[in-house]
Order: sequence, then C-alpha cells, then structure tokens
Amino acid sequence: GADINMRVGVHSGNVLCGVIGLRKWQFDVWSHDVSLANRMESAGLPGRVHITEATLKHMNGAYDVEEGHGELRDPYLKEMNIKTYLVIDPRAKNRRVQNIHLPKHRVNDGLKVRPSVRMTRYLESWGAARPFSHFDQSDASSAEVPVVNGKPKLDIPLKGMGRTVKTERNVSQKRNQEEELHDRMMNTIDGLSSAKPWFGKTDDFYGFLLFFTADGLEKEYRTFRIPCIRNYFLCASLIFLGIFLIQILVMPRNANLGISFGVVSILIIWVLLLCYADKCVRFFNESAPFSRFLCSLVEMIETRPSLRVPLVALTLGSLLIISIVNLPLDQTLQTCNASSLATESKCQSIPYYIYCCILGLIACSMFLRLCFELKILLLTAAFTAYNVIIFHTHSSIFRSNLPVTSPIGVLEDFQKMSCFYLSLYYLTLVLLARQVEYYSRLDCLWKRKFRKEDEEIETMENLNQLLLENVLPAHVAAYFIGDNKSNEDLYHQSYDCVCVMFASVPEFKVFYTECDVNKEGLECLRLLNEIIADFDELLMKPKFSGVEKIKTIGSTYMAATGLTATPGQENQDQEKQHALIGITVEYAMALMSKLDGINRHSFNNFSLRVGINHGPVIAGVIGAKKPQYDIWGNTVNVASRMESTGELGKIQVTEETCQILEGLGYSCECRGFINVKGKGELRTYFVCTDMAKSQSIGMN
Repeated sequence: GADINMRVGVHSGNVLCGVIGLRKWQFDVWSHDVSLANRMESAGLPGRVHITEATLKHMNGAYDVEEGHGELRDPYLKEMNIKTYLVIDPRAKNRRVQNIHLPKHRVNDGLKVRPSVRMTRYLESWGAARPFSHFDQSDASSAEVPVVNGKPKLDIPLKGMGRTVKTERNVSQKRNQEEELHDRMMNTIDGLSSAKPWFGKTDDFYGFLLFFTADGLEKEYRTFRIPCIRNYFLCASLIFLGIFLIQILVMPRNANLGISFGVVSILIIWVLLLCYADKCVRFFNESAPFSRFLCSLVEMIETRPSLRVPLVALTLGSLLIISIVNLPLDQTLQTCNASSLATESKCQSIPYYIYCCILGLIACSMFLRLCFELKILLLTAAFTAYNVIIFHTHSSIFRSNLPVTSPIGVLEDFQKMSCFYLSLYYLTLVLLARQVEYYSRLDCLWKRKFRKEDEEIETMENLNQLLLENVLPAHVAAYFIGDNKSNEDLYHQSYDCVCVMFASVPEFKVFYTECDVNKEGLECLRLLNEIIADFDELLMKPKFSGVEKIKTIGSTYMAATGLTATPGQENQDQEKQHALIGITVEYAMALMSKLDGINRHSFNNFSLRVGINHGPVIAGVIGAKKPQYDIWGNTVNVASRMESTGELGKIQVTEETCQILEGLGYSCECRGFINVKGKGELRTYFVCTDMAKSQSIGMN
C-alpha cells in the first residue's frame, strides 16, 4: 500500500501574529523563530518529529530523543549552529512487539490484497472531517449537554456509516435546533410576561398608566398604526343604534328626542364616512385628486394620533351624552311620584336610561387600542356625571321609582341600585381597559425586542457572509451557506485553463529585522501589510474583477484567473481563456506599479519577482476547523518555480504561456533553458514590461 509519512519540524520562540491585507484574511505568524521552524521541517525526516534544542528544554523529559543532525541537511542550521533532535515515538516499541507475536498467515493474507484496494478501504473507513461540518453539530453551540439518568449524554459521531445515518443525524439535529429555538422563545415570552401588571414598577413599564421605561418606545407605541380602527367606530355605531332603539321604543317621543338623536346620527354617519372613505372611491374616478384625498384621509386616521384621538373622543362623548341627555329634557318625568308609579307607564322608562348609560360605558371598551388615559377620562367623567344626575339634580325622579308597599332596603332602593350597577360596570370596564392596555403595550414590547433580535441576526448573517467571502471566493461561499444540502460533501472543482501568478518581494526577508527600534519586527510587518493591502485594492477595480486572490505566503502573493463558478461554460471560449492570461499579466504590472509607489513613500527599493503559468488545476476547500480555498496541480507548481527561479523586476513565463501572450500583442524575451526542480530543463521567457505598460494604457 501507500506509505504516507509526515515530516514535522518544531521550534519554540517568539512570534508576531495577526491578519494582513484586505482580502482573503488568514491568521498567520511571523518571526525569525517561525523561519527556523520552517527550516526544521525541510531538514527533518519523513515520519519523524524534528525539534530544536530550545524546544527540548521545554519538554522536561516527556519524550526520549536522539540526535537529529539537521545541520547536515540544511546549511542555515549549520550556519546558525542549531543543534537538533528527533523525537522517539513511544508507540514504536509496542508496535514492534506486536509485530513479533503477530501470526504470519495474517500478514500474508494482508499482503495478498492489492495496495489500491487497501487504500480504498482505508479511505472509506477514515471519514475525514469536512469543511464547516462542525457548524451542524449540536455540541458546537453553547447549549448545555443533555442529562439522562443523572449522567451527561454524549453524542458519539459515527463516520463511514453511509448517507442514511448522516441524513437521520441531520434531521435529528434540525429537530433539536428547532426545539432549542422554541424553548428560547418561550423563555423570552415568559420573561416578558412575568412582570406584575398591577403593582409597582417593572423593568419595562411603571405606574398605573403603564408608561414605558425605554426611551422612544412610548412615542413609538402612541404613533403605532391601527388598521382596524374603522371597525371600532362601526361597533360604536351599533351601540348607538341600540341606544336609539331603546329610547325611541320606550321613551315618550318629543322634539328634544328627535333633535338630539338627529345631531348624533349625523355625527356618527360623518365619522363612518371618513373611516370608510377608501371604500367609497369605487363610486368615483380612482385617479381623480378627490379620490386620492379620500384614501390619504383613511391612512391619516389609522396612523396619526392627532386625528384619530379627537374623532374617538367626539364619538364616545356623543354616545355618553345621548344616553342620559333626554332624561333632564323630558318634562313629563318630573310629575312621577310613588303614588302614580303603578298607574303611569311613563315612569317605568326611568330604568332604561340606566341601561343606556351602561351601553354608553361599554362603548368605551370597543376601542381596544385607544389611548388608555382618554378611556379612563371619559369613563370617569361619564360615571361622575351620571351619579350627579341620580343623587343630586334629578334625585327626586329616582326616589319616586320606589315601591310603597314594602320597607325600603338596599336592593329595593332603585337610586342606590342604579349607582351600584353603574359602579360595577365602571370598575369592570376600567380593569378591562387596563388589562387590554397592558397586553397591547406588551405586544408592542415583544415586537420591538423580536425586531431588534431579527436585526441582530441579520447583521450577524451579513457579517458571517462578509467574513466567509473574505476567506473563500464568492461562489464557493454561496455553496456552503446556500440551501443546497449537498454542501455536506467536500467542495472541489476542476478547471481546464487557469492562469496562476506568484509575485514575491524577496528583499523583504533581508529588510525584516527584530530589534527595539522597529518593535521587534512589528514595524516591518506594518509595511508588509501596506504592500499587501495595496495589492488587494487593485482587485476592487472592474478590470481585475476576474482575478482571484488565493493566499499570501510570507511576502509572496498568489492569485489566479479563470476560477469561475461555471468552469465548463468559461472554457468553451478559447478567446476568453487567452484574455484571462493577458489580464493576469496586466495585474502583475499593476502590482509592480503599486510597489514602486510604496518605494517612493517609504524610501525603500523593493522589487517584485513574478512567475506566471497557465493550464489545468483542481480547486477546493481543505480543512475542517479553519477551511482554506486553494488550488493544486502541475500548473501551480510550475508557476511557483517560475517565480522562485525568476529575476527581480521581471515576469517569467513558460513557453506555452509566451505563445499566447505574443498572440495577444505582448512582446517576450527568451531567457533560455533553466533547471526547474522536478521538471528538468524548461525554456522560459521574460515579458517585456515596457510593452505591457503600453498595452495596459491602451486597455484602460
């Protein structure tokens, strides 16, 4: 089978860590100790951990080591006189002992299996973690671990069990997330509803009138739109109709009765026409200014308290007055007394005035979302006026309505019972109005809090998307955050023609120093950040919208063109493929121009070394904890060699890339054959920068 070993280099020291650039953010570390750790890896041995003496001192004898002789494999380690060691794996002895006692026929049986089959079986049972897969796990959140029978319930991830188990797990996780969200919502609602609505001050509102404690919320509540206010007026008109029927059928008919009800009827009809004006538009030309005015009038009644509150006060005041106003105006009732009660039916109409007063009080409760203070004011004023009429101004009428054959008691005293009925309805309606007001304000508070949470969630989603698109290309980020459930698989995409560019600033390694003057290398990294940030700014230009930054490796900048969301369609057009190579050269020239500007302002003399190659690549996202988008293939390796074997201030390309560039009008200079590691002798070319500059001016 395939014997895969890892070469590991470890060194302990000081580092500077952070994020540089404007695009494709990645956390990185820099220092001479980091460079030394890199050397330790390259000078190590496959399957061994290569450490320095500084790391060995921190291990406190935890592992056995042996001489590493790294200085024999790396000249830098020899120059710096770095003594290295190789860690002895404590499991190696146990494996050797197990191999000694292992039956030979089992070993032979294993050797009979083809290496490719063994590798396939291994990969199938391996189940490597996928990018962003930990986002779906319930233990990735801050939720508590469920407890079963007094013991924490631990979910053991099953790998290699097939898509059925994975689907069931996803459904179970989704159900758990929905239950958790439901519990959170119920806890929030219980927290909001736990306030005592009748006594004292709460965190949200205080006092009998339930004023909000939050700034601005009181004004928001009072200016809240009431789309059903027309229905409130309609219910009030039905109560008016009931009062009218009672008095017109029971009370003596006279001019005062007709005039009073005529005036109130006109008022009620006028208010209803205002509320239902938009329904009357169908009888007129809808595009006429008058029709638009009617529609806007209804809108103002629903949204403007300065208009709807006076209309409500006028309507309710009219109903409360019309309920009792005819009693003082009816002169025939003044002749009622105890002796004539049994014979004169007109005195029997007095209780119906009390019924009308009760209906008038009930009308105040029809306006559920009305200003609570106005309802209390109207109810209190009407209740007081009714009692003044009963006990003071017209008390003789109510006293005359008493039976003469039985002693006067509380239940037989019509005057006191009238006050009792009115008081009962008054208190009931006041408590009901306050309860409605409390829940109306609570509803407003819920809406505001949930709206605030929705805004926070939306902001967090936008930030997550922004961060994700700064780590991955836009179309790859959409693949992971979209509704497509296939994103549980690894993302990979093959491209037939991608132009890859490596651009480095080799002199930065010499420029980087660690001393007190530059804050142990911090100022050097600040300059590197300015360089990379200026390079990233070029990507925002429409001309370079097709250039995709891959990553930065130290002072090396890696980018590519042709990494589109639909590679098949893009590759069908050969002219577009060749144009992408030209755009890559233009971008490299723009990087050189940016670096020249930085040199002028920072008094440095940095030069850019660029290598470009094109061909097929494979793109994908690797890593589960910190996913990273990258590209692989022979094209990438050759592009990297074009940069590392190039010259300062020049763009080195392969012969195939040169032929395409010459077809686009660029001039290239043959460098000759150079030895490329892993490729042998390759003929390379330098792109003439003057020609590229003129071509860039022409394209602009």
